[in-house]
Amino acid sequence: MSDKGQSKSRVLVVDDQPAIRRLLHRILEDDGYEVKEAKDGAEALALAKAHRFHLVITDLAMPNVNGMELLAALKEACSETVVVLLTAYGTVQSAVEAMKRGAFDYLTKPLSEPEEIRVVAAKAMNHFRLSCGAQELDEGGCGSAFVYRSQAMTDVVRALERLAPTDATVLITGESGTGKEMAARLLHDRSRRSYGPFVAVNCAALPDTLLESELFGHEKGAFTGAEKQRQGRFELASGGTLFLDEIGETSPSLQVRLLRVLQEKAFERVGGIATITVDVRVVAATNRDLSTLVATGRFREDLRYRLDVLPIRLPPLREREGDVVVLAQHFLAQLSRKHGKLNKRFSPAALEELQRHRFPGNVRELRSAVERGVLLGPSDEVWPADLGLDQSTESNTGLLLNLKDLEKETIVRALEKAKGSRRQAAELLGISLRTLHYKLNEYGLRELQD
Repeated sequence: MSDKGQSKSRVLVVDDQPAIRRLLHRILEDDGYEVKEAKDGAEALALAKAHRFHLVITDLAMPNVNGMELLAALKEACSETVVVLLTAYGTVQSAVEAMKRGAFDYLTKPLSEPEEIRVVAAKAMNHFRLSCGAQELDEGGCGSAFVYRSQAMTDVVRALERLAPTDATVLITGESGTGKEMAARLLHDRSRRSYGPFVAVNCAALPDTLLESELFGHEKGAFTGAEKQRQGRFELASGGTLFLDEIGETSPSLQVRLLRVLQEKAFERVGGIATITVDVRVVAATNRDLSTLVATGRFREDLRYRLDVLPIRLPPLREREGDVVVLAQHFLAQLSRKHGKLNKRFSPAALEELQRHRFPGNVRELRSAVERGVLLGPSDEVWPADLGLDQSTESNTGLLLNLKDLEKETIVRALEKAKGSRRQAAELLGISLRTLHYKLNEYGLRELQD
């Protein structure tokens, strides 16, 4: 199935019947796919967070999280993931309904012959290639491939590809929205650890006490509410890559523990005495200047030296000459498919507007603008007004306003346009509902929650 030198197509098989999982695993593996198994939808979701799958073959009727719920969650996390359903003859109507919601195809049980599975899998992967582009499949699937034509990004991707095969710690710097997690995923997908988990932690999203437990785990009774032992992200990432986003927001006390685990690959859970050893590659990221944080005593210099061995700087979009239009066209095609508006196109005026805008929110802001154009534009042609780009976000001197103020204002406007619906506002902003809830709390906008 896959050519030499290219990454294997990754498939997740989800079924509560072990015999069916083993059968599908064997058939697909013989065809050259990289296959993982999950016994139910909940386990499948956990695997999908750590691995990027091109194809998911799932049973429809399962305990806990059923196939329809799994389909919705997968499509929200990565709309290009192709989902094929397994269903008994009596529930074919449900499978047809699921196809209306984004499933690619379905197979009826009992499965007739291996060739049926091979044909559907081949069609599904061809659909993925057409949807995402062959380059994205080769570079690790949805979410892990950069779209660019500029020399600035060409240099960055070449540097990432040189570092990927190593186990060295990498520090990725860059403004918010430049794609730091995407760069970390590329490092993971091109490494020998690509078969292991990719675990991401936003260090700014949790208070310091909870972050320590999140990273290192805790023993039963370690603190109020610790009713059972829990593994931390370092343990969950063993054999793979741990991505520590916004590392500059950690406290000096937590930085001491991070320094030790980077040096010794060992730690103790919160409230525990047993030393746990892990095999983890750490990739860290920050939009802050660590040198400044060190000078002001907010970041340990020894940890900075440990992280900053192989730095990668992601350029802001305003430094990526020629990339705005390429990215905008890519997002337009992607989001038009996602929202079922396949005839969308940019007007010349919209393209001019995109090229004039400085995008202080970088690629994330560009994607959100394109999604607004797809969702809100009344015709097939996207016009400047549909994009919702506010040129007043730049001062007359060309200096950018505070990004947090811009983000807060954008969230308020999205909620107003969505008439208070958090889910619709999250879709307009191009973020998850969970992220929107976090942002509402961060900016003191809880009163805007419905």
